[in-house]
Amino acid sequence: MPPTSNPTLRQRRLGTELRKLRERAGFTVTEAAAQLGVNQGRVSMIETGRSPLSADRVRAVASTYDCSDEALIDALAAMTGRRTRGWWEECRDHLPSALVDLAELEHHAVGLRVALAMHIPALLQTTDHARALFRAVVPPMRQYEIEHRLTHRMKRQGILHRTGPLPYSAIIHESALRMGFGGPDVRRGQLKHILDMSEARNVTVRVIPFDTEYYPSTGQSFDYVVGPVPQLDTVQLDTHHGGCGFLDAEAQLGKYRTVLDHMESCALDPTDSRDFIHRLVQNI
Repeated sequence: MPPTSNPTLRQRRLGTELRKLRERAGFTVTEAAAQLGVNQGRVSMIETGRSPLSADRVRAVASTYDCSDEALIDALAAMTGRRTRGWWEECRDHLPSALVDLAELEHHAVGLRVALAMHIPALLQTTDHARALFRAVVPPMRQYEIEHRLTHRMKRQGILHRTGPLPYSAIIHESALRMGFGGPDVRRGQLKHILDMSEARNVTVRVIPFDTEYYPSTGQSFDYVVGPVPQLDTVQLDTHHGGCGFLDAEAQLGKYRTVLDHMESCALDPTDSRDFIHRLVQNI
């Protein structure tokens, strides 16, 4: 396959995981190239996601690196080939690449856990609420930029409604539920939408009230994207400039898994969370 000049997040992640296997095997790039029968430049391109591989080639590389984790090897083999022509590719010309990569990442996920303190989770937002958020961005967006972002966000929500919908767990702090973006009518509609979505079998919503004594948090909203094997999980962080940051180091994944587990333990259970949101709706 010819080199890829602009690899997606998924292609870069495959390269990163192959680099991790090489490093665990104790091979330098030079030694790996000799073992694989390629030049050093090809190894570098593989590890940056710029050299697409076949599934058989990935298995051969994993064997060369003495990887015996069959579940991981199968998952890596499934990531091969050129970029998937999903709906998100239509957005690549008018949205930041990180947002396009996020949609692809969610599409291939096997589960999603999110935690937010100041905003409603993107996949649970109504169109009116999302539009109000985009209008509040600094510096202001042009109207066509808002519409592109809005279309992208609404299409991302399709993973919750597709055949075989994505298991989705959201932890929302009370502060996010009380924010008045768009005014009372928009807020009421947004909270009712969360209640409706929480009835879906694949969606779990938990609320952390203000009076919770213990609130473990990184101080940042984040999504924990569950991969086919734990090594392929990804943490997505919202950045202050409106982009996406992606973390995949083992220590980082472990940290955010622990934070989520602690946050779930101090949140209301799903039934009490629904009752809590219902009371908020009644008081608007």
